[in-house]
Amino acid sequence: MKVASLSNPVMSDWLADQGLRLDASPYISGSLEAKKMLERLPNTVPLASLTTGHNGGIFSGPMFRRVYLTDPEHSVPFLGTKDMMTADLTGLPRLRKSDATSATLSYLQVKPGMTLISRSGFNAGRRAYARPDMGDCWASEDILKVEPDPEKIKSGYLYAFLLSQFGESLVRGSVYGSAVKHIEPHHIAGLPVPRFDARLEERVHRLVERSAKLRARHQAELVAATKDFFDSNGLSDLNESRWHQKERDLGFAVENVSPVSLRASNYGRRAREIKSAFAEVPHRMLGEICDSGKLGRGLRTVRVETKEGNGVRLIGQRQAFWNRPEGRWVKDPGDPGIFATDETIMVTAQGLISENGLFGRSIFVTGSWLNYAYTEHFLRIVSGESDVSGAYLFAFFRSEVAYRLVRSMLAGTGPQSVLPSLLRQLPIPLASPADRARIAATVRYAYQCRDRADILEDKALGLLTTAIKEAAG
Repeated sequence: MKVASLSNPVMSDWLADQGLRLDASPYISGSLEAKKMLERLPNTVPLASLTTGHNGGIFSGPMFRRVYLTDPEHSVPFLGTKDMMTADLTGLPRLRKSDATSATLSYLQVKPGMTLISRSGFNAGRRAYARPDMGDCWASEDILKVEPDPEKIKSGYLYAFLLSQFGESLVRGSVYGSAVKHIEPHHIAGLPVPRFDARLEERVHRLVERSAKLRARHQAELVAATKDFFDSNGLSDLNESRWHQKERDLGFAVENVSPVSLRASNYGRRAREIKSAFAEVPHRMLGEICDSGKLGRGLRTVRVETKEGNGVRLIGQRQAFWNRPEGRWVKDPGDPGIFATDETIMVTAQGLISENGLFGRSIFVTGSWLNYAYTEHFLRIVSGESDVSGAYLFAFFRSEVAYRLVRSMLAGTGPQSVLPSLLRQLPIPLASPADRARIAATVRYAYQCRDRADILEDKALGLLTTAIKEAAG
């Protein structure tokens, strides 16, 4: 249960400031405290006076019937409230292009430099910066778009403020509702935005922009590594694997069925064709590669929640794909099994299946992400072979082909999981040593870009936070 801070209690005049709003959210979220601090600054302006575009520059969109397609020629990437937080945009659902570009929805196209705010649901109020590679995406009606006027404010500076602890408090304090929380454009239109000298704002903006470009570079390098993987193994046609355009797995016969499984989907024709293609090029079985490493589920431990900074941040299957995870803090159980070794591949391997779901997607643990703990729901893949690095394997496992193959190895009815015995029998194409080294280097560089992006974003937040606190006295 949250309570108001005794050092900064709720005052009666705060109720009047909030239009006699009697729910606790704006008072204990720090929203009023942040507003009172910002009032002490010499120069603040309403957010709505700094935006431009549709509906004044702060807008969401209409509810509409969503028609999803798989053909890239006739569809556009579509961002939901969780997708906008995602580091790798490769697996986004795709909205029918004719609908997206219609007069009704065309203004929902994301513009680089926008601030995106989730406006409904349990986690309403999350913010994300529209990086350069989001320009061909459309955003759902559940996302508030804040489009800054370049003549009045730098986009990176405005985002840094909205992302800061002050922006966090103000945006979260604007949330209404109990069962389904939401934010409307007029709820945040009056948020006070502090203004400083042009040099400081430009510096903060440049740091945010450089961070956004590095995140886009991270994405581009991973896509290039996966393409290089298939090209180097003589499997270039799999770079454009149109899974749903292949003949469906209906009415097929299988010989030599394994006693491991009698489930028809484990023997699907499309997956078998891909495995056969892998077997025709130099390859090694995944089980063999991981014999001296690891191929299995993570450690299950008792989770005792604690305050931030007093334990370890525990990352679950959804947040593992975000730019900056917000996993809960738990006490360190003292077992290294909850952490990951460098270049571990984590595959989401427990839950329910949906067409655009995360089940079967993979992340790569290296750099700063080695500090996090991970739930037991991930399938951990660690290479035990010095000539087959985890970085090389990840170039494959992040692909659409690997996603479909993992989902062909399911066991269970409700919450499902992956059969490790089937995964061990997956043939992994092995390019020449030089090609493997180059592909691995590309993946590693991508994650160096990601870590650098985090550092730059934190630096921008630090500069702005310090400036606000000093100005407020």
